[in-house]
This record gives sequence, structure tokens and C-alpha cells, in this order.
Amino acid sequence: MNNINHTYKIRPAGRHILTIGRDLIQNNYAAIVELVKNAYDADSNKVEINFSLKEKPKNISKLEQLSEKSLFITIKDYGHGMSRDTVINKWLVPSTNDKLERKLSPKGRVMQGRKGIGRYAASMLGSTLLLETVSTEAEKTVVFVDWLNFEKSEYLDDVEILVKSNTVDEKPCTSLTIEGGREYYEEWDKKQFDKLRFELKKLIPPIDKSINKDEQEFKIYLKISGFSSEWDIEEIITPYPIFQLYDYRISGEIHSNGTGFLEYSVQKAKNTVLEKINVKLNTPTNCGYLKFDIRVYDREAESIEQLISRGLKDEYGVYVGKLQARQILNISNGIGVYRNGFRIRPLGDPEFDWLKLNEQRVQNPSLRIGSNQVIGYVSIESEEQSNLIENSARDGLRENNAYRRLQEITKMVIAELENRRFSFRRKVGLHKPIRSIEHGLEKISSLNNLKDNVYSKLISSGMSVKATKEVITLINKEEDQRSRVVEDLCRAVAIYQGQATLGKIITVILHEGRRSLNYFRNEIPRINKFINSFYKTNEFKYIDKIIDISKKTMIHSKTLSDLFARLDPLAAGKRSTKKTIHLEQTISECFSIFSQQMKNNQISYEIRGDGVINAWKEDIMAIFTNLIDNSIYWLIEKNNDKMKINIDIMSENNKLRYVDIKDTGTGIQSFLIKNKDIFEPQFSTKPQGTGIGLSIAGEAAERNGLKLTALESNQGAYFRLINIGIEDE
Repeated sequence: MNNINHTYKIRPAGRHILTIGRDLIQNNYAAIVELVKNAYDADSNKVEINFSLKEKPKNISKLEQLSEKSLFITIKDYGHGMSRDTVINKWLVPSTNDKLERKLSPKGRVMQGRKGIGRYAASMLGSTLLLETVSTEAEKTVVFVDWLNFEKSEYLDDVEILVKSNTVDEKPCTSLTIEGGREYYEEWDKKQFDKLRFELKKLIPPIDKSINKDEQEFKIYLKISGFSSEWDIEEIITPYPIFQLYDYRISGEIHSNGTGFLEYSVQKAKNTVLEKINVKLNTPTNCGYLKFDIRVYDREAESIEQLISRGLKDEYGVYVGKLQARQILNISNGIGVYRNGFRIRPLGDPEFDWLKLNEQRVQNPSLRIGSNQVIGYVSIESEEQSNLIENSARDGLRENNAYRRLQEITKMVIAELENRRFSFRRKVGLHKPIRSIEHGLEKISSLNNLKDNVYSKLISSGMSVKATKEVITLINKEEDQRSRVVEDLCRAVAIYQGQATLGKIITVILHEGRRSLNYFRNEIPRINKFINSFYKTNEFKYIDKIIDISKKTMIHSKTLSDLFARLDPLAAGKRSTKKTIHLEQTISECFSIFSQQMKNNQISYEIRGDGVINAWKEDIMAIFTNLIDNSIYWLIEKNNDKMKINIDIMSENNKLRYVDIKDTGTGIQSFLIKNKDIFEPQFSTKPQGTGIGLSIAGEAAERNGLKLTALESNQGAYFRLINIGIEDE
């Protein structure tokens, strides 16, 4: 067969247009949103959306005439309209790059439609579309589209569309009238219209011009009629008023270079001070300039009551009830992502937890907030400036590095609020402090109050002193038994805390031991190979290789043995006895656990001084292992030129007075030091932190007559471990 070479053109199928409109647009609400955005791009100051269900006469036979209902959706704007040329060469051209190239409307609005497909969303809403548009030159163009023609036609260019134009005495505008029969109007009921209202309310910024103060006025009018008298609606779409009634708020901006500021405020208490927070990331944002306004709501019954009392009313101006208030929170919550004044769906939908807030809250409910507690937005720049790219299907942002960075920075901003909220709730008694387990056990074992009350009651009721003392003796025996049980439980708690510390640093342990294990796995099997080679050749070079492997195996074995020996106190299944501990040596052992990690990240340390203390070694190991682990984390996070941990041991007559632990990391915010929140169980400033490290360290210190405190420093974190016993002497 001879070679045949021809060129061909790609001819899209007729239904290609329907694929664009129906398959790439998520749902009916998204279709309406797309058409509203087109009105915005036309520089209109408003858009009118009118849903109506009307009777449409239809001849069934010569003898009778029945009527069938039809859905009519009209979307009208009062912008600059379109000329005949624009309609033919741009509006009728799928995926045109016109808006992408122009970027700005004639009046300077940043174009919302960038893909050139939004207008085909109309095919989801009805079977026909009537376009009527009047340009600024008073030219009126009318286009009628029957979507069935695209289904029937084999190729797209087989479909013929009539375009009519004439000169009129009318102001510029564009009107889309969509008509559909039963299969279309049955899609809409009260629940669906409520969902549409919700989508439109969340489409616009929560506060007028809060996202872009230079934004021109743009209002959305919605009218629904003919479906049911109960559903009839005629309103101007406005954001939910709950946004103004927050409990906690954090807002501000972070520039693309990673610097910026945030402001934190509280409305749950009077006379609270606005706190300003400077932001300096280690790197550029890599997702452009970001603007935040995030508002958080407590959901206890008392907090809901306060929310209502601050002015939460329904659309008729009546204060809502508790159930309704919770429902408003349920449908309003979410952190939306807005670009040029419009939300990018579904980011911000209540059911779309794009920041994984609920996952974090499950791990730490006292500190973290859930998605149903927050309403707010993040404003982002255009795709060219931020690299945050919208999916063609209008279902969010492409999950690239810029998107992951947006998630990371937004969660960092939320963490700033969470930390301050935790402190506030603890201060005013909304957060029930998680007391030391040992303190709680001691309270259970002590029956002093009971003995005093019993003694007084018995004496006052006429019982003899001797008989009363016998009763107290019985209570004392019960107290002694409880005390022994409590001692056993305290020992168990100490063991578990040591093991928890071990689990906390398991990644470090695996990393430290992996080099030796890899050596054993790779090199020891070679011994048999060299033995066989020696038997065959009697060449002593193979013996030399075996000796070399054996020597290195001994070195790696000692490395593992030493590592496990250092970890023994933390892994102990039985509590040891107190003994005299030289702190310099014990702290050095703790640092050696992290030796490879510190080497890889060029972190140095220095221990100055020494001192002895009578203590449980596993507790001292737990204290310094947790402190060193925290320092390493924040040193790596800050990643500055000088990464160092300094330990200063201060003694008197060789007895420990205190130990200062300092690093050159990010430091601790002053309000956290003042409120002592960092020692609370479940509190952590790490994004994925569990909040057990410093709590374990603090309790381990108390068991040994020590006190762990945090001090303010402008160079990094600063902890002091004080020997309370020597202070009392």
C-alpha cells in the first residue's frame, strides 16, 4: 500500500458545547454564579436574577387545550452590553481568551471570567437561551439558542444560529432568558432556592468593600415567583449579619515577600485591647499577596446566648432563638477564598473543609477550632501574580505548591488566633484547666477535710472524744490504703510519661539507628560471599575485607547499644529509685539522642557548669529530651545563620540552684509566657503539635522538687529549671 499523506482539521462534535456547559460546571448554583460573574465583567452596578414558573398554552387536540408549565430564568445586567461583532466573534466562540488577555473591564474591574466557558452554563438551566444585548452604540443584537440542536448535530459547525441586529433607542444592557420544561423546573424547590440564596450571599464579600476597597458597587437582586406563595422572594442579596457578631477575630495582610501584620480582637468581653502582631515568614509566600479576615465563634450554650444578645436577628429584624442561631452558624461557616471580590467555590462551603480544621480539632479539641466555628475569607491575587490557578471545572483551585502554601499560611494565621483564644478562655473560666494528674490523685487520697468535718459533727452530736477518735482512726486506715494506691498510680504515670516522651521522638530514634541497621543489612551478607571467594582462591585479600566489615560492625553495634542505653530510662517498664545525678552528664546523654539530626541541620550546643541533684533519672531525661526536641523544631523552623542551644547549670556548693536553657529559635510570645499556657496539656504552637511535651516536662520537674518556667527573651526560647528545695533551705 502506498503512503498517503493528508492534513486534517479537528472538528468538535456538536455536543461539545454541552460538554463544556454541563460537564464542567459543578451544579445549577455554580451555573447561576457564572452568569452573575459575566454581569460583573460587563461593568454593571447590579444584576437582576428572576425565576418564574408560568403556564404555557399547548394544543393537545382540536377538542381540548391543556396548559403546561415552563421555567423562565432571566439574568439581566446594566453594563456596557455587546456589539454584534463581539457577540459573533467572542460570545459565540467557546474558550475564547478575550478576558484573559484584557484582564480588566473598560471601567477597571478585574475580569472574573477567564476560561471563556461560563456562558455555556446556561445549558444546565434550560433547553433554550435567548440573548438580548444593547451596546453603548445603541446596537441591539438578539441570539436564540436551542441546545437540542447541538445534541442532534454531528459536528459543531453544522449548527446554525440566527443573529439579528438593529439600532434602538435603549440604554446598554444584556439580558439572558433561559426557558425549560418539567425536567428543569423540577430541579428547583424551597431547599434548592435556599441553597441558591446561600451561594449568592457567599459569592459577595462578607463586608461591603472589605476585600477590595476600590471595588465598584455591585448588587445582586433575586426574585422568585410562581412556584409557591411560601417561596416567593424579592430581595437584595446581602451577607449574613452574623459576620459582624464574632467572638474572636484576626485580620490583616501578608505581602508576597513574607512580611505583614495581623490584628487580633475579642468581642466576648468589654474593654479588650486590639493586639497588633507583626508577621515575618522565613521565605516569600510563593502565593502572592494575601489578605485575611477570620472570625471565630464559641458554640457553648452560654456563648450562643451572648451571640444573640449582641444583635443576631433574622431577616425580619427579630432576635433569633438558640436553635436558629446554631443553624445560621451551620450554614454560614467556612473560610472562603476570594479573588477580585468574588468567592472561588467550593472554598468556603460549610461541608468543604479545605484547611482540614476538623482533623486538627479531633487531635486537640481544647486548643484547635473546628470548621463549624469559623467564618471568614482569604483574598488572593490574580493567577499570574499568585500562581493560584482555578480549575476549569470551577471546583476550586489547582492543588499545586502555591495552593499548599496558601493552606499552610492560612493555618498559621488561624493558629495565632487559636493561641490567644485559648489564653482568653482559660482566663475567664471558659476553658476548664487540665490539672496535673498527680495533683488530682493526691486530692483523691487526702481525706483531711472529711476527717475534720466528721470529728466536728460527732463531737457536736454528743459522741465521746474516745469514740470519735476511733472513727477517725478508721478513716486514717482508709487514707493510708488510698495513699499506697495513689503512689502506685503516680509511679505508673511517671513511667507512661517517659514512654510518651520516647514515642514523641520516635522519628529521631529511627533516624539515629537507621544508619547502623542499613550497614548490617547491606554489609553482613557480603561476609559469606568473601568467605566463599577465599575458599576458592585462598587469597587473603578476602580475609582483609571480612575483618574490615567485622570492625565496622562492632562500631555500629556500639552505636546502637549506646543509643538504647541512653533511651533505657525513658523506656523503663519499672520505676527506678532516686539517686544522685550529675546534670552535665545526663543532659549530654539527652543531646546525643539528637546528634545526627543536629548535625544534619548544623545545630550546635554548649553546656556550661555542672551540679548534682537527688532525682529520678528518667524524669530528668524526660525534662531535657522534651526541651531539646522543642528547641530543635523551632531552630529548624526559623532557619537562621546561628542555630544553637545553650545550657547554663548554676550550682552552690555543687548543689543545683537552677538550669537556664536558651536557644536562638523563634522564641515564645510574651502573652503565652505570662499566662503559662505553654505548660497546659493539649496546648501547642506547632501546627501538628499534641501539646504533651512541656506538660510532661513540667510534671516531671514537680516530682523531683523542681519548677520549670519560661522567661522572656528577644533571642529565642528561654526556660529555667529551678531547684525549689535549695531555695527553701
